[in-house]
Amino acid sequence: MANRRHLISIDDLTDADLREIVTRGAEFAAGDAEDARFLADLVVGVLFRKTSTRTRTAFSAGALRLGARLITYGPGDLQENTGETVEDTAAVLSRMIDVLVARTAGPEAELRAYAQQHRMAVVNAMSAAEHPTQALADLTTVVRHFGQVEGLRVLYLGEGNNTAAALTLALSRYADTELYLRTPPGYGVHPNVLDRAQASAKRSGAFVEQRHDSTDLPSVDVVYTTRWQTTGTTKPTPDWRTVFTPYRVDEAVMASSPGAVFMHDLPAHRGEEVTAAVLDSPASIAFTQAENKYHSARAVLEWCAGSAPV
Repeated sequence: MANRRHLISIDDLTDADLREIVTRGAEFAAGDAEDARFLADLVVGVLFRKTSTRTRTAFSAGALRLGARLITYGPGDLQENTGETVEDTAAVLSRMIDVLVARTAGPEAELRAYAQQHRMAVVNAMSAAEHPTQALADLTTVVRHFGQVEGLRVLYLGEGNNTAAALTLALSRYADTELYLRTPPGYGVHPNVLDRAQASAKRSGAFVEQRHDSTDLPSVDVVYTTRWQTTGTTKPTPDWRTVFTPYRVDEAVMASSPGAVFMHDLPAHRGEEVTAAVLDSPASIAFTQAENKYHSARAVLEWCAGSAPV
């Protein structure tokens, strides 16, 4: 049996694993091994309790293109809804399928419970705390555009949500990267994530800084934002849009970093976190970034299934 590996958090990956997946995603994006069927005869389960356009399609199409067979589960399809434990569900599924791609938008502990068995690989397609496959797609996009991650300067504006957490953990692994997080007061990246990222940055020589203002923006290579209303979450502040408005990416923000590209994990709420003029501008690579989620998903599936070529 191939070595099944779980991907619940970026921190589940060694530095070598991280680079392997990103490099492989870039190879897929370049058209290399486009017809290779490294997952032939495997079965991939796709469980999405929350809406998804890019991630669900990326992993579904990726699994099929790599030769796997697909089983999809909606939010009401499994017997967990009638009281079966996650552990029992995982024990059963692991005897029938090879990989489970799950978007729960819930606690990471639930995905860890799915991963207690060792027959079926588990992929976190978005939990409340972290969106690791998004960060891998982001790094794939960076490699395709800039040729490398090392030395990249990134400005992240907006909520310190699961996408921001994964991006912070991933970028801090690369030498000489600089990540400037500008998040509204009370909506920053969780201190635990920052502590983990700072530990990685100390080893790699990266720089990570979080501030709760949108003034004195640094000049960077990438300006990144996400939608303000993250899937499965609510805001405790009634007038939160007023709090978030100074963090909108508009033409003035982009002008502060001449030559920078704009990235967004999508879907975008035009006029909220980003203006249409920025999203549709030549500087925007957001839709290429979305395509790269598909290429990166194939790399993740290969790695988790233990089927990547050597």
